[in-house]
Amino acid sequence: MIGKYRLRFDPFIKGNPLASEIDVKNIEADFILLSHAHGDHMRDAFEIGQRNQSVLVSNFEIAEWFGQKGWSGHGLNHGGKVKLDFGIVRYVNAIHSSQFPDGSYGGNPGGFVVESSEGNFYFAGDTALTMDMKLIPQFCKLKF
Repeated sequence: MIGKYRLRFDPFIKGNPLASEIDVKNIEADFILLSHAHGDHMRDAFEIGQRNQSVLVSNFEIAEWFGQKGWSGHGLNHGGKVKLDFGIVRYVNAIHSSQFPDGSYGGNPGGFVVESSEGNFYFAGDTALTMDMKLIPQFCKLKF
């Protein structure tokens, strides 16, 4: 939560042994942020997003893919940012793969830097440790 806004990152509930006690129908979200197109990161995003009328934030390809299914959102490229009701979200580099369940290319994987009046944080998604991570506090006020 940031203020009254509920953010969810990479929702993977159904089929996830670590989330076996969670009912996906009870998850509320105002914003859903997806780091990449693998099923273990976006499997339940559409269901949660449609039910809650959540705003999607991800890379361009993921936003377009879901847009064709009737769920529009903000598609960002690396370095891109969007101002939302709770603050600013930046899409930053990640080193990983990204493929949709149908086998098509899921765009560049990424992480998110979230800046808000309540504080700032970095969500790395699935990425290797990179020197790029050292740049994040240079353009965002993160505290490590």
